[in-house]
Amino acid sequence: MAKSALTLHPETETQEVLTANRPITFEEFLRLFNEDDEVELVKGRVVSRMAAKTPHEDLFGWLYFVLRGYVVARDLGFVLGSRTPVKIDGYNGRLPDIVFVRKERQHIITEDAIVEAPDLVIEIRSPGERRSWVIGLIADYMRIGVKEIWVVDPQERVLRVFVIEGDRYRELTVKKGVFRSQVVDGFWIKVDWLWSPKRPKEHQVLAKLLGWEI
Repeated sequence: MAKSALTLHPETETQEVLTANRPITFEEFLRLFNEDDEVELVKGRVVSRMAAKTPHEDLFGWLYFVLRGYVVARDLGFVLGSRTPVKIDGYNGRLPDIVFVRKERQHIITEDAIVEAPDLVIEIRSPGERRSWVIGLIADYMRIGVKEIWVVDPQERVLRVFVIEGDRYRELTVKKGVFRSQVVDGFWIKVDWLWSPKRPKEHQVLAKLLGWEI
């Protein structure tokens, strides 16, 4: 049976961006939207993400610089930012803040999306972002088997990490001290840096991680 034609209608009163006469597939989602659209695909519905505020973008830029610089220097793989869709299944796609994919798995990165589970996903929670929304994100990443999931919450000053162990996830709640990634070889971070108004400069942290003198 042929698929029915897709009819789209603007939606202005809810988080849903468009309504359609049937669920939208991930492939259709990629054709309809581009890197300028802050939208995700949830159960075949296109929904908007909350616009990022300055503190979110500042922390994102800092963490992205440090992680990407480290990964590139060590030739470990690929770090991509907040406009890269990750396919969850045929009717779901997410836009994580930061993703890491090991070099050995670079085949999962296509021109349009990451089509299998990244090794690491980092989400930075914004003020006012509903807890149910964050839980939905985590559930989707778990469903595809992301090995390590970070949820950085500057408001509560806590880093929540979900690490896959066998066929289940273990949750770590880190409020201080050093956290060492289990999927990015040798990468660590002082949790206090994430919400400190005087966090060290990116190049200083990167030099410390790589053992360089500056």
